[in-house]
Amino acid sequence: MARVAFLGLGVMGGPMAGHLHRAGHEVTVYNRTAARAGAWIGQHGGRAAPTPAEAARGAEFVLACVGNDDDLRSVCLGDHGAFAGMAPGAVFVDHTTVSAKVTRDLHARAGAAGLGFIDAPVSGGQAGAENGVLSVMCGGDAGPYARAEPVIAAYARICRLLGGSGAGQLAKMMNQICIAGLVQGLAEALAFGRKAGLDGAAVVEVISQGAAGSWQMVNRHTTMLDDRFDFGFAVDWMRKDLGICLDTAQEVGARLPVTALVDQFYGDVQAMGGGRWDTSSLIRRLKG
Repeated sequence: MARVAFLGLGVMGGPMAGHLHRAGHEVTVYNRTAARAGAWIGQHGGRAAPTPAEAARGAEFVLACVGNDDDLRSVCLGDHGAFAGMAPGAVFVDHTTVSAKVTRDLHARAGAAGLGFIDAPVSGGQAGAENGVLSVMCGGDAGPYARAEPVIAAYARICRLLGGSGAGQLAKMMNQICIAGLVQGLAEALAFGRKAGLDGAAVVEVISQGAAGSWQMVNRHTTMLDDRFDFGFAVDWMRKDLGICLDTAQEVGARLPVTALVDQFYGDVQAMGGGRWDTSSLIRRLKG
């Protein structure tokens, strides 16, 4: 068992840190809103720290799941950042979905300080975090990854090193590109079936067993048909992720026409007041 720090106790980070505690690791937590850290301690035990640096002091592994590039920099860098509290040889594991650019910069800074740095974005949503069955896509150096993998296993169904620094973030971009197209296709199919007078649930029972089947179809068709979206992965977060995908596509010379279109559709959902709705709310655009 290891001494670990976990930075960021949101809908993903909170359950992930809980799995680490239940696995027997010695867990210290930090959250920007101290009340949330206090609530986590009340539920799980362990210790809360007032700064990332304090949380990281003495930890063999520091794991983070925060909001965006700027949030990640703020918990890593500066006098109160985690890097300032970590001892040489400790490993930082970043579960945030951020740009490959910031990942590579922080990897270099960590290396200069004698620290390991693994980018390890996750897929599986809140349910995956709560049930400890996330898919974890990693980039970085083989040595630090091999040490971190048994710790990540506390909340992972699968965890793989896919290349050097930034490879995990690039893989997560592929994941979000796939999801965007799948959800739009499912939304159009369900809206079409409704207009055509078909029982959408009955049709999905059949087609989900064939080539059209997907996680999105199985897990989201019922709530889409019921017009319920007050759960799951928020549209605001998806637009942040798709923005990263589109920016990176420009950098590497890739074409993402469907992703760019679906990103605009999510902008329509935001304009409808659905920024916090689940990403399956794309079907709302097709009502009428």
